[in-house]
Order: sequence, then structure tokens, then C-alpha cells
Amino acid sequence: MSAILQLGELRFRAMRETDLPMVMQIERCGYPQPWTEGIFRDCMRVGYYCRVLERDGELAAYGIMSTGAGESHVLNICVYEHLQSRGLGRAMLDHLLETARRLHSDLMLLEVRPSNKRAVALYTSTGFNEVGVRRAYYPARDGREDALIMALSL
Repeated sequence: MSAILQLGELRFRAMRETDLPMVMQIERCGYPQPWTEGIFRDCMRVGYYCRVLERDGELAAYGIMSTGAGESHVLNICVYEHLQSRGLGRAMLDHLLETARRLHSDLMLLEVRPSNKRAVALYTSTGFNEVGVRRAYYPARDGREDALIMALSL
């Protein structure tokens, strides 16, 4: 069985203002300190690559990437909690990587919480390598958490 059949019917499309209530629901389920709706609006307003992934007609995940000067930067990927561990995060990451290559980026960068073991495993399995640490980058329940900086040559 192909990956697409296992995942259901997948469709990537541009994120729209009307998606924001569902995007916020996914975001709040996915992160202890979620982005605000204003951050998502700003990402769309400034022209970042903002995509949603629909699975069988249901908004299942989203990804946001900035691109410039030969580099792309994954800013946010999140899969709806009840649909995690089904390959949708990998599908979104693959989509962002394909887009970055099409836009002639030479490098993909991202930050990830070291405590987010599933995300670190996904990025590592895709070929990303740790290239640095941003100290106290993320807000956390008990103060701040470092971010691993990961990179992939495209």
C-alpha cells in the first residue's frame, strides 16, 4: 500500500484567514506556549509560505516557512493531536523541503525544543543535523528552554 493510501487523501493549499480558528485549535493542542492568531496573520501578511494540509477534507496540519537569500527556515509545523503518528508531519516537512528546493534554497534551517523528541527524531531521520543551540529561546512552564538549531543542505 502506498504512503498516500495509508495517509488518506492529502491536499496542500495556501492557508487562509478562514482557516485561523482551526489552525489555532491545532496550535493550542500542539504546544504548551502556542503562537497567537496575530502571529499567524502576520506570517500570511508578510508573504511567508503558509500552507495547510487537508486529510480527507479535514484540516489536519499546517506549516510555515520563510525563504530568502538562498535559505529557507521552517518556522512552525504542527499536526492535529488526534492525527499524529500517521506520517502527516513528515508529509508537511517533505512538502516544505520540495518547495524550498523549487525556490532555489541551498539550506533549510529550523529550531526545535530538545524536549520534543518526536520532532527531533523526524528532523534527524530526514537528514537534518544539529548545528547550534539558542539558549533560553522558548518560553517554558518553569522559565525558558533552549532550542536546537538544525540544518539540512538542499
